[in-house]
Amino acid sequence: MALPRARPEEELQGAPAGLAVARPRLPPAEAILPYLQRIDGARWYSNFGPLLTELEGRLAERLRPGTHVLTVSNATQALTLALQAMDLPPGGYVILPAWTFVATAHAIVQAGLKPWFVDVDPQSWMLDPGAAIALSADLKREACAVIPVCAFGALPDLARWRAFREQTGVPVLIDAAAAFDTLADARLPAVVSLHATKALGLGEGGYLATEDAALASRVRQLTTFGFKGSRESLVTATNAKLSEYTAAVGLAALDAWPADRLRWRRAAQHLRIALVGQPMVTFQEGWGTDWVTSVCTVGLPPGSAARVAASLAADGVDTRQWWGGGCHASRAFADCRREPLPVTAALAASTLGLPFSIDMDEEAIARLAAALDRALSGAS
Repeated sequence: MALPRARPEEELQGAPAGLAVARPRLPPAEAILPYLQRIDGARWYSNFGPLLTELEGRLAERLRPGTHVLTVSNATQALTLALQAMDLPPGGYVILPAWTFVATAHAIVQAGLKPWFVDVDPQSWMLDPGAAIALSADLKREACAVIPVCAFGALPDLARWRAFREQTGVPVLIDAAAAFDTLADARLPAVVSLHATKALGLGEGGYLATEDAALASRVRQLTTFGFKGSRESLVTATNAKLSEYTAAVGLAALDAWPADRLRWRRAAQHLRIALVGQPMVTFQEGWGTDWVTSVCTVGLPPGSAARVAASLAADGVDTRQWWGGGCHASRAFADCRREPLPVTAALAASTLGLPFSIDMDEEAIARLAAALDRALSGAS
């Protein structure tokens, strides 16, 4: 049974017949079992138990000393609560790239703020600090925050974004949903997704990483009914905690991460080698060599994505336009403020998510390469 093509990224599950665009894989039951047995022994099932505390500590060890990691029920909630904790003016504009998944904009709206869509750099596919600065001489008055997005797992120039924050005074929150592998610096607060579709997945979940202790404390309070050291709710909040069972999956996934990272890298390099003779297919810089992620989004000849996708579908090869026509193109955000978006429009028409998984074998890669050759024959 093929994956329904209309289903969004965050709903993708299972391994259909044919060449699937993705085959999420979480730790096997035997790897999780020792952690489940620890839960049975402790009889502590939620509310920041020992497994969740260990998970947050191990995630923090991947970052600079002094970094705080706070797990949240999902990355969209983490973005929303981080924005709320930043104490931004209600109804203020938050700059974000139009080339992103819709979760970024949903989080802004849920935080009581307004999206301001800006175009991205054609090489990196990400928002550039210079583009944000150029928006208006009154940037500090117009925008209350900026959310750069890590395009499919690539990392933006964090040093330039830190300089932007210092120069403008505008807070910066990194949407690093797919960037678990690349994120090692949380001097700018960043949110990572742990959804099943990600390279390190635990079903549903995410985390905020930040070196700002006050921000971390406020976000933690917002994830647990507004409690802080007592049973009194001090601020309007929500319940966005992870259970010990979810933490068990996360710990098992972290145990396997060194080996799994090598497997992701190997699969990516085999795919790159298979397509080395196809100059019309371009990969993101460093994809599968310097960094790994769970999806393979490639550049194609201008305007050819839909035609190539149709040809591949006829060959039994599933694809996905992960971000559709851009976040701004969704009906939910039709009335949102936006700048001219020619690069986003071009990327929507010329990029495509190809089949890719941690255990993609040589037969599947060869089938994809042959189907792509057929799809691209005669393209310019």
